[in-house]
Amino acid sequence: MNAYKQLTLAQLKLFARNRQMLFWSIAFPIFLMVMMGSFLGQGNGISLQGVLVDEDGSPAAATVKERLLATDALMLSEAADADDALTQLKSGDTSFVIVLPAGLGAALDAGPSISPVSVQLYTDETQLTVSELARTTITYIIDEVSKARTGYEPILTVTSEGVQSLELSYIDFLVPGIVAMMIMTTNLNGVAAQISSWRERGILRRMQSTPLHASSFIAAQITARLLLNGLQAVIVVLIAQFIFGTQVNGSWLLLLAFVIAGTLAFMSIGFIIAGVAKTPESAGPISGFVSFPLLFLGGVFFPIQNMPEFLQPIVKLLPIAHLSTALRQIMNVGASLTDVAFEAALLGGWLIVAFIAASLTFKWE
Repeated sequence: MNAYKQLTLAQLKLFARNRQMLFWSIAFPIFLMVMMGSFLGQGNGISLQGVLVDEDGSPAAATVKERLLATDALMLSEAADADDALTQLKSGDTSFVIVLPAGLGAALDAGPSISPVSVQLYTDETQLTVSELARTTITYIIDEVSKARTGYEPILTVTSEGVQSLELSYIDFLVPGIVAMMIMTTNLNGVAAQISSWRERGILRRMQSTPLHASSFIAAQITARLLLNGLQAVIVVLIAQFIFGTQVNGSWLLLLAFVIAGTLAFMSIGFIIAGVAKTPESAGPISGFVSFPLLFLGGVFFPIQNMPEFLQPIVKLLPIAHLSTALRQIMNVGASLTDVAFEAALLGGWLIVAFIAASLTFKWE
């Protein structure tokens, strides 16, 4: 325990003395956030992916369903249960849910002699642009079907409900992704480069002559970087609040807990790369080979659900995908630990496996 404390303090002193590293590790994420937030606006192309639930089952409801499914602008899949569809929506697997309620067919058959029936539309308001486009498109289709059956008397209406109702823009999507990117690059790339350099310079070999265990050395490195990453994340979030007016709608403690979990997971992966790389020159390309694809597959800059279907199973296993999702849900939606329990479990799994692998692959020389 004494060795662990001394190593932690030593690493913190190294960070404090390396002012250039401290400046650029914070300045680059802030610069990227400001540039993208200022110029990209709402960002990327829009994909209207949703789930359709028919609770009526009548021939008239089938007509409405066929009209919705035939609309090229909507990419709809069908579900038998509304609760299952809403679960998909809350987990980010779809952008909206359409529920054709029981009694819809009877209302269409009866015409304007009875009160209008509402088709329920549930949207994910963390995707503001997608929600508005889906609401407009579906309202138009339902209104068209209703007027065709009743001679312009509205018998069907659309009631929209935001499952996560917030006024959000692309910057609200981007800032949590930037924090996740900063955690990944600072730890995965930084650890791999530093440990490889120490090994080549013989620093690790001199440590090996002491009664120091590899696990104590790794734990001390992790603790020092936890403090650094926590400070970096708070600075980036506060600057985003000051410049763009973003908010942390959830718990700051929960947000910092995921910063810690992400730091631990990516540091352990960095130690694995440092153990595999034979020289500092090879550590850089290896860590870049791992981290660069994660920037684009992990939901940092673009929504995960907009990626090709064949990539979805792979993407949903990546630690940065769940880190960025959890940070986004906490900051934008105010999610509790229960809401992001799956993301916490997956990051915890990555942490355990990577830490064990790092301890096994770590080499002093």
